[in-house]
Formats: sequence, C-alpha cells, structure tokens
Amino acid sequence: MIGIIDYGAGNLGNVLRALEKLQYEARLLGTLSGLDSEVDFLVLPGVGAFPPAMAELSRRGWIQVLRDWGQAKNPLLGICLGMQLLYEASLEDGLTEGLGFFPGTVAPLEGLRKSPHMGWNRVSWLRELPGITDLFPGGLDAYFVHGYAAPVNDASLSETVIDGCRFSSVSLLNRVAGFQFHPERSAGEGLRLLGAFIRLLSGESS
Repeated sequence: MIGIIDYGAGNLGNVLRALEKLQYEARLLGTLSGLDSEVDFLVLPGVGAFPPAMAELSRRGWIQVLRDWGQAKNPLLGICLGMQLLYEASLEDGLTEGLGFFPGTVAPLEGLRKSPHMGWNRVSWLRELPGITDLFPGGLDAYFVHGYAAPVNDASLSETVIDGCRFSSVSLLNRVAGFQFHPERSAGEGLRLLGAFIRLLSGESS
C-alpha cells in the first residue's frame, strides 16, 4: 500500500490517478493516524514554497515521522517540492531546514530567460542504475514547474540544464528518491519511470 502524504501542498489527484493507472493500491494520508501497518511506501508530493510546506509538515507532526521512516530504510519518494523538502535546507525566502536525506541546499535557478522553469526539458543520467537508466538509455523528457532546485551533488542520479543553469532532476540515496519534475504529468515515459522507481525502492524485481 502506497501512502500519499496530504499536507495541503500536493498535486494529489494526479499522483493518485498515476499510481492507480500503474495498478498500485494507494491512499491519501491526511493525518498520522492513516499511517498504519498496511502502508509500506510513502510519496511526498508538493507544489508551492518550501518554508510554508515545512511548517505545515511540522504542524501535522510529519517531520520526525518522515525522518524515522527514511532512516529505517523504508521507501520514500518526493515529487517536485517534495523532492526539495528531502534536502538539508532551502534558500527560498530565507534559510529553512529540510528533512536532511540529501546533501546540499536548494537554491533559486539563476540566469533563466523565463522564470519559473515551466515545461518539458531533458533529464540526463549522470550514472548507471540497473532497472532505471537502462529503460531510458538516452535519458527522457519530463515536465517541470519550479523556480528553485538542488545543485548537482552526490545524490544526483540525473541532471537537467536550461539556459546554462544545471541542477539535480533525480536524486537517490538508499531507499529515498526524488524527482524535481512531475512524472505524473510527463506522459507515458513519466509513468514508466515512476513505476520503475517504485519497484526499485520497494526491492521488487523489474
């Protein structure tokens, strides 16, 4: 069972429909009481700004639960703002501490001809990962909507470059992963990638 964390900042409907299309059981978790023994995989979606998102996760009691979940090597996947929240911190509207799974600080995208970065762009692999990169040997095109991103770092599985600005578009450490783009809005390839990551993080065979 996949639990989608509903903290008032998520693209919940599209994520839920994408998981159902991939034939996974999923449900929204509006409160901690929904996180029972049936849930074995968590998705942290998100649109909007980093500081209020962290504040809302804190208000609802999710921050330590998520840290404990990931540190116990349970699968956790962040999408868009959800991926940024998995980093150590963000510079959006000041400095705000994140969940701390990935090293580095989320920063504004500098030098873009048009901001925020919105639309289709290339996801290019930085290293090989069986079950993932071999499905998309030349990378893939994905749909982005964001004005901040994490720099390329030790957790980066892929990068995206626009107007000379380079950032991490897929991050992965242990059983915690994140997409800066929206796989649920990235057509067939996005759904395939989402399914492949669920299998990878869950320890399923491809």
